[in-house]
Amino acid sequence: MTSISHAPPLTLPASPQVLIAETSGWITDNWLRISIAIGIAVVVVFVLLTIRNLGRKFCPEGEALVGWKTIVGRMAGRTRFWFIVLVAAEAVASYAQTPLWLDRTIQFLFTIGLTFQAALWVRELTIGLIEHRAGEAQHANGALISAMNIVRALVTFLVFAIAFVLILGNLGVNVAGLVAGLGIGGIAIGLAAQGIFSDLFAGISILFDRPFKVGDTISWAGTIGTVETIGMRTTRVRLVSGELLIVSNKNLLDKEISNLTVRHHIRMTFTIGVAYETPPDTLGHLPAMLRELGEAQGAKVARAGFDAFGASSLDFVLIIDVAGADWNVAHPLRDRLLVSLMERFAAEGISIPYPTQTTFTAAPDGTLIMPYPDGAVVPVKAELVEGQSLS
Repeated sequence: MTSISHAPPLTLPASPQVLIAETSGWITDNWLRISIAIGIAVVVVFVLLTIRNLGRKFCPEGEALVGWKTIVGRMAGRTRFWFIVLVAAEAVASYAQTPLWLDRTIQFLFTIGLTFQAALWVRELTIGLIEHRAGEAQHANGALISAMNIVRALVTFLVFAIAFVLILGNLGVNVAGLVAGLGIGGIAIGLAAQGIFSDLFAGISILFDRPFKVGDTISWAGTIGTVETIGMRTTRVRLVSGELLIVSNKNLLDKEISNLTVRHHIRMTFTIGVAYETPPDTLGHLPAMLRELGEAQGAKVARAGFDAFGASSLDFVLIIDVAGADWNVAHPLRDRLLVSLMERFAAEGISIPYPTQTTFTAAPDGTLIMPYPDGAVVPVKAELVEGQSLS
């Protein structure tokens, strides 16, 4: 809240007789100016009341979505009649050539009234901006309703505490000690309830910033589950294994969270190995075949091509993206794709080998012994690599 200038001290005449005499003289000498000033003040009050009513009419309250129109309407509705009267009096005081005591009285009351009115406007503006950020969820989420009640109480206390301190300063009270005491007390309370406030503000942050909402599936620190409840201190997540996990809001926000529900697509990667004996021509058109199979199932093919020389196969990779976040759609598509791939490979005569290893047996003189049932010795010399033995 912006600072407000100090009101001048009140200086009343020394006695009631002097007050009455000064007032009578002022009215007698300036009756025409006073009459005009009263008329102008009435017009100012009428105009300001009309503006306030128009603000209420064109910026109604109670809308589901709090926008700028609603915020302006609320601020207009919180404009008090007594403040409008003080504005009109302050506007015409100099023209009416009011006595010093009356002029300073009007200024004093106007300063105090402006302080309270500014506090009301700032409160409505702050709460309106918070509700605008919260959106429609505040009407359906019980935890968010509770959070809004807490936020309203905190904002109201803070705004009017500042207004009260400013008014005391305008009255000439030394508020330095009061401000220092409030600061020390606030620090002590904050340290004593640090854990509670950490979880509380973390919960408010989740409810307003909405990194996830009830019903979303999230993943963090290797844990995956569906959010069931977002509370002021804790969030309850139903794990995929069935357990209900209760985690503090602060600990949850300290982790890197992945919202699986709002992802744009589901990516699946398949590594397909084919036998080394596959003809080069077949290997050449295999990427196009994989792409064709993926697109035939309605998936977007991100990559289809040769990947690596495997231990017992030539490895090709197929990466597809399935639109949306529904695994009930992605899983059946994956099954259909794999079945169609096996059918196509069978039709093309493409072999997917088992992980295999060939063992050669040699006699002591290095002659290879083939593993035939008759145990025949094949007179073929095996050239041993230096430092390598044949088993």
